[in-house]
Amino acid sequence: MMNVQALLQMNTIFISILIESLPFILLGVLISGIIQIFVSEEMIAKIIPKNPILSVLSAIGAGIFFLACECGIVPITRRLIAKGVPLSAAIAFMLSAPILNPIVLFSTYIAFGNDWSMVFYRGGTALLVVLLIAFIISFQFKTNQLKTEHIVHTHQHSLTVKGKITGMFKHSIEEFFSVGKYLIIGALLAAAIQTFLKTSVLLDIGHGNLSGNVVMMALSYVMSLCSQADAFVASSFRSTFSPSSLVAFLVFGAMFDIKNTIMLLGTFKTKFVLCLLAYIFIGVLGLTLLFIS
Repeated sequence: MMNVQALLQMNTIFISILIESLPFILLGVLISGIIQIFVSEEMIAKIIPKNPILSVLSAIGAGIFFLACECGIVPITRRLIAKGVPLSAAIAFMLSAPILNPIVLFSTYIAFGNDWSMVFYRGGTALLVVLLIAFIISFQFKTNQLKTEHIVHTHQHSLTVKGKITGMFKHSIEEFFSVGKYLIIGALLAAAIQTFLKTSVLLDIGHGNLSGNVVMMALSYVMSLCSQADAFVASSFRSTFSPSSLVAFLVFGAMFDIKNTIMLLGTFKTKFVLCLLAYIFIGVLGLTLLFIS
C-alpha cells in the first residue's frame, strides 16, 4: 500500500513540476526560434560590446528585464551562443535572468512579509556570483562548449515574411522536442528524490552555519522549484534556518537544479556543466557564509 501511495505522490510531484516549467519552456523555444530566424550574426556582433567586461554587464542588464525561469532560458542561451555571443556573456545572461528579473524579486519581497532586506541579499549575492562565474569562464574556456558544434545558418534575405514565420515555428517545435526530453527526465528524477528522500533527514543535519547553507542548497537542487515561486517555500523555513541559509536556497536553486542540470548536460559539454555547477556551489556557499549572518 505504501508503495502505491509513494508512486502516486511521485506522479503528482512530477506533473506539478512539468506544469510549472512548461510555459517557460514554450516561451524559451519561441524566443529561440525568433533569434534563429530574425536575428543575424551581424546584428549580434553590432549589439554585443567587444570588451569582455562590457559584454558581460550588458548580458546581465538584458537578463534583468527578461522574464524566464532556469529551464526556459537554456534554449535561448544555446541559440545566442550559436549566433556568436561570447560564452561568458551568454552564461551571465542565463544565470541572471531567472533570479534578477523584477517578478522574482517582487515575489521575494511579498513572500518575506514586505521585507526588502531579503530582496537585496538575494539580488546582491546572485549578481556577485554571476560576475565571478563570468570572469572565471572567460579565462578557462576559449570555445563555445556546445555539445553540437555544427550551426545551421539561415539566409534571412532569401525568405519571405511568411517563410520566416514558418521557419520560426518550425525551429521552435524542433527546439521544444530537443530540450523537452531533458525536462521530462529531470522532472522525473526530482520527483523521485523528493518522494523517497525524507526532508527530515536533511533538516536534522542543517543546524550549523555551514551545514545549514549546504542543506538548503541541496534542498533547492532537489525540489527544482520555479524561481518565481521558490521564495514562498523558503519563507516557510524562517523559523528553522538562518537568513544566510535561506539566501543560499534562493540563489543556488534559481541557478541550478535537477531538471536544468539534465537540460544543460544535453546542451553543453559535460566537463563545462560540472565546472559550472562546482563554481556556482562554491560561490553561493562562500558569499552567503561571509556576508550574511
